[in-house]
Amino acid sequence: MSHHESFSSRPASWDHPSPYLHEVRVGPDHIDGLQHVNNAVFVSWCQDAGWAHSQQLGLGLDDYQRLDRAMAIRHGEYDYIQSAYLDQALLVGTWLTANDGRLSMERRFQVIRACDGVTVLRARWQLVCIEISSGRPKRMPAEFKDIYGSAVMAID
Repeated sequence: MSHHESFSSRPASWDHPSPYLHEVRVGPDHIDGLQHVNNAVFVSWCQDAGWAHSQQLGLGLDDYQRLDRAMAIRHGEYDYIQSAYLDQALLVGTWLTANDGRLSMERRFQVIRACDGVTVLRARWQLVCIEISSGRPKRMPAEFKDIYGSAVMAID
């Protein structure tokens, strides 16, 4: 394990084209008793990447509050494939892969180690549109349909 690896050490092999990329570096607070990145940290990084992608598309927390709507995780699946270690640079790629335009959306993730291009995690979220004030499922507002819908990548 080399210290302070570059984010561009080796080209990454993404599952799907043109991911939104969120870069992270493994710090001491990410490491658990097994001396690798704790599983819960990967969940947090996926959440950070999802939010950053949403903000880049033009929908942030202020927009969610203004519209009284949010995309909430209904189901999450995480496949932990390899370990990541202290000081490694990781790329969290994310895509919107489905949007029914009414209630639900799917987001996928892939985490790649920069040093060797190896995929360390794949994840998938099923999201549902909720009314923030009540917590109940509600139809997506037009802004969600337009912005998220236009960002969906059709995959097999």
